[in-house]
Amino acid sequence: MERVSKIERKTSETEIVLELNLDGKGLCSVDCPVGFLGHMLSAFCKHGLFDLSGSLKGDLYVDQHHLIEDTGIVLGEAFNKALGDKAGINRSGCFYFPMDETLVRCAVDFGGRPYLVMEAGLSGIPLSGGICAGENGRNFQADVFQTDTVEDFWQGFVSGALCNLHIDVIRGRSDHHKIEGIFKAAARAFRDAVEVNPRVLGIPSTKGVI
Repeated sequence: MERVSKIERKTSETEIVLELNLDGKGLCSVDCPVGFLGHMLSAFCKHGLFDLSGSLKGDLYVDQHHLIEDTGIVLGEAFNKALGDKAGINRSGCFYFPMDETLVRCAVDFGGRPYLVMEAGLSGIPLSGGICAGENGRNFQADVFQTDTVEDFWQGFVSGALCNLHIDVIRGRSDHHKIEGIFKAAARAFRDAVEVNPRVLGIPSTKGVI
């Protein structure tokens, strides 16, 4: 049985469509107007072996908050829908991901109760690509990324996925490394949690339902 889903969310602030395959090959083809977010989604898919496609649109003339938070919500809802009744999965997973000077730990439980604990130690200072050379000798300002939206993304995810998620940056200096380590650690933890385990009989809960 294919574990796939498609979620559409349209508000006065954002318009998001995402299609997810939990048993993919790590392919990401999301039309994303925020370069760094697109990079993080690609890393998430690659390390989680999830296939993700779709498009993200939002009121970026306001700021990035609405788009990034709503993307987290939609991705979480896509996970929840693709998992169905969650029969046969491991349900929980944990992974440590090292990235140069940074070490990130992520633990997740797709147990039906949304809760986020995140200790990332991010500076809140936007990441910027600076001035880049363009065509015909013209320079342009590369995308900036509002680092304070990272927690909003994961808060949105847990509300959509109905999961318990703990994210801890154990050590690190670079905000870039911290954020990328978070997405990669989450991907590997999620990959373990959603894996179908032949030893798991039925719903992985003593309650008999999630």
